[in-house]
Amino acid sequence: MTAPAEHDSATATRILAAARELVLKRGVKGLTVAEIAEKAHVGKGTAYLYWGTKQDLLFGLFARDFLAVIDDGIDALSADHEQCRPHRLCPKLVRDSLDRPFVQALQTGDADLLGVLTQQPRSTELLDLAGPAALMYTVLPVWRRYRLVRTDWPLDDQAYALQALMTGFFSNVTRPQTPRSITVSDPYTVISTAVTALLGPEEADPAEVRATAEEGMRLLREKRAAVIALITANQENKES
Repeated sequence: MTAPAEHDSATATRILAAARELVLKRGVKGLTVAEIAEKAHVGKGTAYLYWGTKQDLLFGLFARDFLAVIDDGIDALSADHEQCRPHRLCPKLVRDSLDRPFVQALQTGDADLLGVLTQQPRSTELLDLAGPAALMYTVLPVWRRYRLVRTDWPLDDQAYALQALMTGFFSNVTRPQTPRSITVSDPYTVISTAVTALLGPEEADPAEVRATAEEGMRLLREKRAAVIALITANQENKES
């Protein structure tokens, strides 16, 4: 996969790795570029060669997690077209998002970890562009076209219901458990069953499944390009 320009060099990658370690250990509040540079064993000025502000650096770091979720989806569909089926793709997206701490933090509005960056316009745009709910809305028309979901609902109503289902599962998995919480041994199997119950049986033939996977990969690549454009836009503005 093609990386954003600021990800190309070994030095930039080392700076991002240092920032990731520090943010996950203590959050962004009070964190400085100087601390990140020291952790990466580079000068503060070197970090500013790649990112104009601390916010730009951290946004680039967070967006990498979203790119990783998209890349995982592309790789899965490329390796096995059957992964495009709703009852398989939906739980995978939840699982992949939970494996990426900054996707999870933006999705849940974790101000303790991300601070005011949870409310910044670019963070909101990133979540709207490549968050789990956004990816589901993107693929839903393809599922409808190739008989993988029911089509007797208006698209927007169906998308709203699917988003509510996915958001609810995401919240259940991430929030602290209480003595009255309902728990299950395998929430991803429950997600899979619930998606089928909501969206209906999958009636696609093998050719339609293959077409769905190919269209899904195309759409995910478009999402990936849009995320990279969002990452690099501010850097390009700084240089102009």
